[in-house]
Amino acid sequence: MPDSDPGTDDTPDPELYDDLNGQVALVTGANRGIGREIARGLDARGATVFAGVRSVTHDVPDAWRKLTLDVSQEGDVQSAINEIGDEAGRLDVLVNNAGVAYSEGPIDEERTAHLDRTISVNLRGPMLLCKYALPPLLRTETPRIVNVSSGMGALSEPQSGGSPSYRVTKTGLNGLTKYLHGEYGDEGLLANSVCPGWTRTDMGGEEADRSPEEGAETPLWLARFRSGPGGRVWRDREPIDW
Repeated sequence: MPDSDPGTDDTPDPELYDDLNGQVALVTGANRGIGREIARGLDARGATVFAGVRSVTHDVPDAWRKLTLDVSQEGDVQSAINEIGDEAGRLDVLVNNAGVAYSEGPIDEERTAHLDRTISVNLRGPMLLCKYALPPLLRTETPRIVNVSSGMGALSEPQSGGSPSYRVTKTGLNGLTKYLHGEYGDEGLLANSVCPGWTRTDMGGEEADRSPEEGAETPLWLARFRSGPGGRVWRDREPIDW
């Protein structure tokens, strides 16, 4: 099985695709923030980009294929993967970027509706996308899945300060990454999670110290792996404890 111990000094250097011409990528939550910058970077390197957006009113560049995709809706997920298959005939990269967060106190104060929505979008959604995207992904030479996570979900960090559902779903997303690596790593799948850092998005707020372009750098780097480690959580192109 591929090497998967996070945070070690012997992490192998990845080999990257410089040119993604002929490859196909699906990025969820691609109409703004980090997702938009990841999609922009993939497009700039020649990939055909399918941009998943929750509403038909969300705009993306004309060069991208816009997909109406609410990741919490299984029908949307199935339709999106089928549409990619019909139009492109392949899928090389899945970036699970779409997410929600609510700024609330501890779990005894969190609204149940917010708890349900966060779990549905942040964890169930990526699991559904993996369920339906894995068959076409595994038919390609180097299938990649990048799960946009957060340091707030790291078990190595103190789990306090509110946002319980967001924290727990990001911990679960890292667990999904580990599972994907264990289950499909021998079939060539490179699945990794990434903490983009505190980024100036609608979720991160105006006080965050990173631009969306900076937040997208490591996810985009992971999406370009030709070979390399999987089953890890990364920040600034380095594996971190989670």
